[in-house]
Amino acid sequence: MMKTEIIDYFQMLTKIPHCSKMADNLLTYLEDFGTARGYSVEIDQAKNILITKGNPKLALQAHYDMVCMGKAPHIETYIKEGWMYAKGSSLGADNGMAIAMMMVLMERGEDLEFLLTADEEVGLIGASALDFDLKSAYMLNLDFEDEAQVCIGCAGGLDIVATKQFEKTYPLVYFYEVRVNDLPGGHSGVDIDKGIPNAIKVLAEYLHGQDIVIASFHGGEKANAIPADALAIVSSDFPLEDTEMVKVKELDVRIKVYDMMNHLTRLINNFTNGVLSYNDELSLPDTSINLGILNYVEGKVELTASARAMSAKGLKQIEQEYQKFFEVFEFETTITEKYPSWKPEVNAFTKEVHDAMMEVYHESAYKAIHAGLECGVISKRYPTIQFASIGPTIVNPHSTRERVNLDSVGKIFKVVEAVIRKVN
Repeated sequence: MMKTEIIDYFQMLTKIPHCSKMADNLLTYLEDFGTARGYSVEIDQAKNILITKGNPKLALQAHYDMVCMGKAPHIETYIKEGWMYAKGSSLGADNGMAIAMMMVLMERGEDLEFLLTADEEVGLIGASALDFDLKSAYMLNLDFEDEAQVCIGCAGGLDIVATKQFEKTYPLVYFYEVRVNDLPGGHSGVDIDKGIPNAIKVLAEYLHGQDIVIASFHGGEKANAIPADALAIVSSDFPLEDTEMVKVKELDVRIKVYDMMNHLTRLINNFTNGVLSYNDELSLPDTSINLGILNYVEGKVELTASARAMSAKGLKQIEQEYQKFFEVFEFETTITEKYPSWKPEVNAFTKEVHDAMMEVYHESAYKAIHAGLECGVISKRYPTIQFASIGPTIVNPHSTRERVNLDSVGKIFKVVEAVIRKVN
């Protein structure tokens, strides 16, 4: 029964657009939802929402933005073999399913703090600017994506934005549209070690070494998503042909072209992408980088890469190494969206969550994740709060293949209920 209620709320949430930086309608809806059920609601300058009743010891935390891929925010869900998907778009179960769970608890009138943060998916912006007087001693983040596990640590991250202006040059004999389409895509953290091809890299590898000049080149949608598509308009001295992954179409046009010496394709081919080092102790990547977005128009190139590391030292090392790399190719760099890691720790609260997980699943494991969770950022602002993270099983977030296991939704909600009983 509870699972159905959660899913119904989630389906309703998919009808309210809430892409990162464009989630004001959902903010207003959640404010009204909490107020109508007798909760006090505060909103800070960063558009974070705190919904409170009573004097709780426990806060539940999630973010209310989503990574919009494909057709999103137009989301049409369907269910197949116990999993929910979206047709041609990201689903937004990350983190919408957590919000739906919170709404069920608000309907019951539970004495809790519900902390809903803004713009998590674009650099943990809301969490980095929290301005509330939180009452709780414990915070349960609901943004983890593997059931029967308790997350106790996560990676830090930053974006490297590199830019350069190329000079105009002369077109060659032929013009082509060259594209890579419909690669699997995926999350640039949890999927970075799965061998998923990067469309920008695939297309650059095809173009490099060809006798071409470039009119435009675009790839990727979000820095924190592995690019599934890339498209370039090029001029060539020789006919270009399809390959298994690259499709070529001749164009009857004459347009401005740039980059006579293949500087851009050489840079992309030399860009080490993916897992950079592995953490044997945690059994996950230690450092990684994802070339997530490329925009090249009118001779100006802007590349955005998302770097992650399980330690501050590792993140600083990536930052320095890749700034030097871009300098070699005479690109200017800017560091944005920087956030800290969350050092793995077992404490009294994580043990309570572990025990609650055992009650429902009869198994539980402590895990860290090679992705950004808001626990690390929030713990810097509220150092006395103890944190843990759990969530239903979500596969391929940040892609049009995103899906959520519906049985896990019901079970994780039971874990949340058990934590509330133990702590509150």
